[in-house]
Amino acid sequence: MRSQRIFQGLVMSTAAAAAALMLSACGPGQPEAQPTAANTGTGSASSPAGTGTPSAAPTPSATPSSTGTSPSSAAPVPGDPALCKASGLTAATDASGGGAAGSVYMKLNLTNTGSGPCILRGYAGVSLTADAAGAPIGAPAVRDESTAVSDVLLAPGQTGTAVLRYTQAGNYSDCAMVDAAGYRIYPPEDTDSLFLPQPTRACSNGAITLLTISPFQPA
Repeated sequence: MRSQRIFQGLVMSTAAAAAALMLSACGPGQPEAQPTAANTGTGSASSPAGTGTPSAAPTPSATPSSTGTSPSSAAPVPGDPALCKASGLTAATDASGGGAAGSVYMKLNLTNTGSGPCILRGYAGVSLTADAAGAPIGAPAVRDESTAVSDVLLAPGQTGTAVLRYTQAGNYSDCAMVDAAGYRIYPPEDTDSLFLPQPTRACSNGAITLLTISPFQPA
């Protein structure tokens, strides 16, 4: 009888324990775990903003500043003076430069007789000649390059000057001496010429150079 009661007590205890387990299983569940950034693919507040490709830095505008000036924007000024031509010049010499060692130094002056300005640039071509229409005699003038070439702007009535040296023909024992009526003058870069009457002696053989000319300068 005693053992039967014990057995019944054990059965009741076991049943009570089973009931308690069932009640606990049916009780309020634990809150679901919040999704993390790792399994959602969305950055959290503590992670860097955005996971996409960073946007490119702003590209500087290729449009130049409105205040800047392009070096190539300066256009030539219309109506720049042309080179002086023989048809708009007169020629003269001034022998006040004196002489030395058988040479005579003269100023060769070209004056603008035109109605507008013109430019003398560089060296004149100079030769001795038999007459106004005659061919040159002997060698033409060689250039004296000790002075720099520059543009000489001549307004109407203004003069440009160059140094012309004449070496006496009698200084050369092998000179085939002839008479010259004067000088034939070609302005720089011109194919037309001026005749300047000035009788002198010349060497007809072209191996002897009697004349030297410098570039034009303002008078």
